[in-house]
Amino acid sequence: MRHLSLGILGAVSLLAAVALALPHPQEQGNLGFSSGAYLTIINNAEGNFASRSVITLNADHTLSAVDSNQGGPTSFFGSQAGTWKPDGDHRIVGRVINLMYLPTPGVARSEYTITIAPDGRGATGSISVFTFPLEGGNPLEDPGTLLGNFTFVGEAITP
Repeated sequence: MRHLSLGILGAVSLLAAVALALPHPQEQGNLGFSSGAYLTIINNAEGNFASRSVITLNADHTLSAVDSNQGGPTSFFGSQAGTWKPDGDHRIVGRVINLMYLPTPGVARSEYTITIAPDGRGATGSISVFTFPLEGGNPLEDPGTLLGNFTFVGEAITP
């Protein structure tokens, strides 16, 4: 009987260890997905069209974005790269950095708040963009100069 009790205790201990190692829904923020890419339409604070963008939320919690305004004609900047994390039910916050080339070289930080549709097929959100001089300042911690606030709607890019 003692061997049977030790065997049951061992099995229960193993199951408990496995359960603790698995991700828990509350840690994932009830997102219901782990990655996705969205083709978006971005509007400025006045509600006017600003650009189109592809926002990619990778499973490793990296975030990248490519914007139609990157190539000018009034400003030139690089692709955006950063990270995202869950922030409530179907909600994500993210932060990306990109380099600005012309007319004034510098660094920009964009802060995203994204709500993913429960079926993952759509996304809405807001973006706040802050700028920093190329030399000096810390774009990861300093407040920066607000360049603008934007909103967007997006549709999932699916195979």
